[in-house]
Amino acid sequence: MLRTARLTADEAGLAEAAATLKRGGLVAFPTETVYGLGADATNAEAVAGIYAAKERPSFNPLISHLESFEAAKVQGLFDETAGRLAEAFWPGPLTLVVPVAPTCTVSDLARAGLDSVGLRVPAHPLAHALLAATGRPVAAPSANRSGRVSPTDADHVLGDLDGRIDAVLDGGASDVGVESTIIACLGGAPRLLRPGGVPREAIEALIGQRLDTGSEGGKSPLAPGMLASHYAPRAQVRLNAREIQPGEAALLFGSAPLQGSEQAQACLNLSENGDLKEAAAHLFSYLRQLDASGAQTIAVSPIPETGLGEAINDRLRRAAAER
Repeated sequence: MLRTARLTADEAGLAEAAATLKRGGLVAFPTETVYGLGADATNAEAVAGIYAAKERPSFNPLISHLESFEAAKVQGLFDETAGRLAEAFWPGPLTLVVPVAPTCTVSDLARAGLDSVGLRVPAHPLAHALLAATGRPVAAPSANRSGRVSPTDADHVLGDLDGRIDAVLDGGASDVGVESTIIACLGGAPRLLRPGGVPREAIEALIGQRLDTGSEGGKSPLAPGMLASHYAPRAQVRLNAREIQPGEAALLFGSAPLQGSEQAQACLNLSENGDLKEAAAHLFSYLRQLDASGAQTIAVSPIPETGLGEAINDRLRRAAAER
């Protein structure tokens, strides 16, 4: 079993936490709301580790944390309203969902395949120091197993995740409060996706208009706490394929060949070794690559429903749904 280190809130602890994140490990750290479970957001395999550790049931988009507004502008496109919100409420408990910038380095998996990205600059001094030392966006949902109570100190984190993550940076008890407010600035009226630490009234007073609260039910989440449309390929998706038809693109898993794969228009293997973490890391980018091949159908070989396989299959079923 992995041994979870308890790191102190000093120069040595920060250096070790940043080094762990840079090499693809998982580190829990305090924010002004709760402890987050951090991974290098640019490293899809590291992000897959978050889902595995939390036993998260599906690949919902994760909020990426940054040290400054300037760093956030590398990842997302901020219109006038988003810029005003960032200037007014960052650092702080506000997450902005904005279109991805051409320079965005946040992985497809952290964005759940979407062309938008959720960004936040936290106010906690230890979180800020860790992000500065890491020098890249850090994806960080709450540091607990999925469905359990969010943690507000290192003991809570270890009670849920000891042996499942590399380290927890112990900054004492975080300020107990609600999660960050999430606002989408994706064209049209800004939309409140999740109420949180910045009151709606303060946001509406700043921007001089009411927030839209309409949601698009029945589809996958645009951000934590809200449902909206998700990435689906232009091609049809055929699941649990036992053979590949001529002209189809093939998305394989494992070492066993599928009959007809040699005649596929394009062929990619999520993990030849049958590693579900590796498969999760490749899922969205491989779907995009196969879609770009021009094939009318992407045939997907069977993937186990165990562990991360449940989340992989959830996303594939959404991509294959009638539309």
